[in-house]
Amino acid sequence: MTAAAAASGHTTVLLAEAVDALVTREDGIYVDGTFGRGGHARAVLARLSARGRLVAFDRDPQAVAAAASIADPRFAICHASFAEMRAELAALGVERVDGVLLDLGVSSPQIDTPERGFSFRFEAPLDMRMDTSRGETAADFIARADERLLTQVIRDYGEERFAFQIAKALVARREGGDPVRTTGQLSALVARAVKTREPGQDPATRTFQAFRIFVNAELEALEQGLKAALEVLAPQGRLVVIAFHSLEDRIVKTFIQRESRDEVDRRAPFAPPRPLRLAALARVKPGPAEIAANPRARSAVMRVAERSEVPA
Repeated sequence: MTAAAAASGHTTVLLAEAVDALVTREDGIYVDGTFGRGGHARAVLARLSARGRLVAFDRDPQAVAAAASIADPRFAICHASFAEMRAELAALGVERVDGVLLDLGVSSPQIDTPERGFSFRFEAPLDMRMDTSRGETAADFIARADERLLTQVIRDYGEERFAFQIAKALVARREGGDPVRTTGQLSALVARAVKTREPGQDPATRTFQAFRIFVNAELEALEQGLKAALEVLAPQGRLVVIAFHSLEDRIVKTFIQRESRDEVDRRAPFAPPRPLRLAALARVKPGPAEIAANPRARSAVMRVAERSEVPA
C-alpha cells in the first residue's frame, strides 16, 4: 500500500494485476476512470516514461481535491463521470488512448466518511451521492417515490427479495409524518422488514446498495462508459474493469462478449459481418492473501479485453 493510500484508509484492490494488464506501452496515454484516492493512478504513473500521460476522472469533489496532491505534468484530473470520457478527452486534445481502467463501485473513503451517508455503520444524513455538488439525495428520493418505484429500485438494484416489504414500510412511515432521513433510520426499518439474511451480512446491505446505485445512476453510467472506452481505445489498447457485485460484472461481461464476436446486420444479411472490436483476455479474482488483508476485495472481479486492429 502506498503512503497516500495508507493515509486515506483506502487499500487499492488488484493493484498490481490491474496495472500489469493496463500498461502495455510506457509512453502511452491512459485513462483512470475512477481516481478515488489515486492508488491505481500513482502506480500507472510509476510505469510511464516522461512521454507517457494519464487522464483521470472522478465525480466526487473530494477525490478531485485529493488528486491535487499529484504534482506531475503527465497527469490531469477531470471532475466528471467516466461516461463523459470521450468529450472530456477531446477537450484535452486526446482522440485515442492505450488503455482505460474502471474500478467500479463506492470507495473506502466514501464508505468511511459518515456524513456521505453510504454506510449503515454510522448515523448520518442519508445522502449517498458520489457527486455532492449536484443531484438528488437518497433521502429526497425516498421522500417522493411511490411504493411501486421503491419496490422496483430495491429489488432490481439490491437484488433484495423483501423489496416489497421494505418499500411498504418506507411509505407507511412517510405517511405517518416521519419519513426516513438518516442512515440509522433506514437501517432500523430494513432490519424490522427483512426476516432472514445470509450469515454475516447486515440486513440493510442490499437496500443501501440499491439506493446508492439508483441515486448515482451507476449502471447507466457503466454502460455509457464502456461504450465510450471502446470508442477512444487505440488498436491493441486495453480495457480493464474491476467490478464488486453481480449487476456490474454482468454488464461488463455481456459488453465484452458482444463486442468479441462477429455480428451480422440482419437488415443486410449478405453484407460482410461487422468485425469483432474486442478480444477478451482474462478474468481475475483477488488471491487469498489479498482477501485476508483487505476483506472488501473478496467480491472483486477484474475483466480484461483488448481493442482489435480494426478502427472504430
